[in-house]
Parts: sequence; structure tokens; C-alpha cells
Amino acid sequence: MTDDALPPADADARRAIAPVICYPNETLPVPPLSLYQTARQTAHKVDEVLVPARDARCFHAPKGHFFRISSVDGPQVGDLNLWNAHDLRERFYSGKTRALHGTHLTTGERMWSSFPHLRPMATITHDTLSWYGIDPYGGSVHDVIGTRCDPYTGNLLSGTQYHHCCHSNLTRALAAETGLGLLEAEPHVHDVLNVFMCTGFTRDTGQYFMKASPVRPGDYLEFFAEIDLLGALSACPGGDCSSEHSSDTAMCHPLLVEVFAPADGVLDGWQPSVPNGYDRSHGV
Repeated sequence: MTDDALPPADADARRAIAPVICYPNETLPVPPLSLYQTARQTAHKVDEVLVPARDARCFHAPKGHFFRISSVDGPQVGDLNLWNAHDLRERFYSGKTRALHGTHLTTGERMWSSFPHLRPMATITHDTLSWYGIDPYGGSVHDVIGTRCDPYTGNLLSGTQYHHCCHSNLTRALAAETGLGLLEAEPHVHDVLNVFMCTGFTRDTGQYFMKASPVRPGDYLEFFAEIDLLGALSACPGGDCSSEHSSDTAMCHPLLVEVFAPADGVLDGWQPSVPNGYDRSHGV
């Protein structure tokens, strides 16, 4: 052990200092879940998209609509990107969502957009896996800590050229939906909400881990669209992520996205979320 690794005399006292929550969220706007639940009761399905295994598809969820991601054939996780349907520069900000809500999301929590907008894009209104909580390993579901499996990390670690990881799947789907070329679409692909994925950090090394997802056919995660949304969902090549990803080894299944429109008048008085009120002067 080198001298700079030796603990100081007050090491235990330093470690014993209590933590402070960086962003106390008691003052966050509270979503009107009772209104959303009432609206959902009479909403009707207007669209659905079946996302093939090891691939991705885009979907549209207009403001005031609901969208549901469901397991249909077997345990499967999905990587979700969201954009403002009218401006791809406004997109889901997983890091700030994590800072505001925590490492994993569930009912009543929101997906927040990137700067300078920082507003709710979608609110989770129903989660059939909310019972899972935090397991003895520190794992939980629907994380905002993983970035998405990608070909660059695969090449870095294993020298592979795998093209059906979530990053590439989302890039192809966005390019096909928008007409952008692959190289134009790729920078718009961003860190995801890992739907149904069970993840955490190891206690000894602090490494990101995954384990078999508890999702089963019939389970779903449902959202309320706070603005007009363009979404893209990848059915991860890791399947239930019990062993590996970024390969064709794991058993994979499709995922279903359904979009529901509210009945006329049920959302009277509701307003879409508005961009953040910061004046953007940055002290000048």
C-alpha cells in the first residue's frame, strides 16, 4: 500500500457524515394522477406498434394521450427514447430525471426534457412491476442509470461489429421515421429509460449490473404524454438481460406499444407542460 492510500486518523469520522439529498423534490409540481386515471377509464386505443425482437420502432403520442409498453410473448426489456415531436433538440434527459427522482422510475414520476426546456415530457401512470421495489442486491426495475447497449462499447471491449444493439436499433428507427440519414439521426439518440430492466450497482466495486427482469407477458408500463411526443423503443438484444447483451445469444421477444386517446372533454382545463422559466441570461 502506498502512503497516499493510508487512511487518515479521522477516516471513520469522515465516512460517518450523513448524506444530503442533492435535489429535494418536495417542491416539484405534483402530477394530477387522479385526473389522468379518470381520463384513462374512457380512453380508446388509436394506434399500436409491435417492436420486433432485436429491433426498434418509432411511435407518436400526442399531448394528452396515454401510451403503454407491454410484454407480450416473454420476458423482454426495452430501451426508450423520447423527443418533442416538433423539435428533436428537446429530448429526454435521463441524468436530470435520475437526479430528481432516483435511479429507477415508477408510478407518479416523470421523464424530464433536456436544457433549456427542463419540463415533464411524460408521467408514469401505471406500473405493474411496482411491487418489485429494491431487492437484496440493490436491484430495481425501469432504470435511468444505464445508457443503452451500443456498438462502440462492444468494439472497445470485445472488438466486435454488432449492429442490433439498442443504440443502432434506435438510430435506424429514427432515421426511417424522419427521413434523416443514419449519420444525421445518430446524434439525436440519447440515454434511455430502461423499461422492465432490473439493474443496480454492486456494493463492493460500484459497477453497473443487470439481472433477470421480473417482467412477464401482460406486464406493462403506462405513461401520460405531457407534450406532443415522438418515441422510439428498442427490444434489447439482451432479452431479459439475465446473461448478456449486444449479441444474438439471448432469447428475445417483441414489445408492444399502444396509444390511447382521451374522450372529448375529460381533460378540460388541463394544459401541456411549458418550458422552464429560467431567463437564460446566465449572469450577463
